[in-house]
Amino acid sequence: MTPAIALLKKQKVNHQVVTYEHDPQAESYGLEAAEKLGVPAENIFKTLLVTNDKKELFVGVVPVLKKLDLKEIAHAVGAKKVEMANPEVAQRVTGYLVGGISPLGQKKRLVTVIDDSAEKLDMIYVSGGRRGLDIALAPKDLAELLKAQFAPIGKGKE
Repeated sequence: MTPAIALLKKQKVNHQVVTYEHDPQAESYGLEAAEKLGVPAENIFKTLLVTNDKKELFVGVVPVLKKLDLKEIAHAVGAKKVEMANPEVAQRVTGYLVGGISPLGQKKRLVTVIDDSAEKLDMIYVSGGRRGLDIALAPKDLAELLKAQFAPIGKGKE
């Protein structure tokens, strides 16, 4: 049981927990999850943290097939500019290890933005709080729970 799963159970949010044997040699945790779960990669989302010049942290949830568009997430959170957060800071603030950071159940709730491509999907998969553990849920439920907004923060191929 991770904090992410505990939060979903406490809030009675419809979800499914799925696990797979994580390969530490995998180049992409997200693509590994898609392959091992037999799920289209466009349904697997990664959780990334960014920081602004005031050292405030924000969460971006984007498809594993895309990169986080720093300009777009900065615009969405009202910052002039953001950069990727230091991995150690991300781990300390969220309580999760890199590669297993869940947007749910973080130590401190951060402003969260979900790529708007999620709105077209019935179900997305996000990390459940450790490598090899994912949670499937409706994007609108994720957004409601996190008080997150949808914005075009993903760039690149999909």
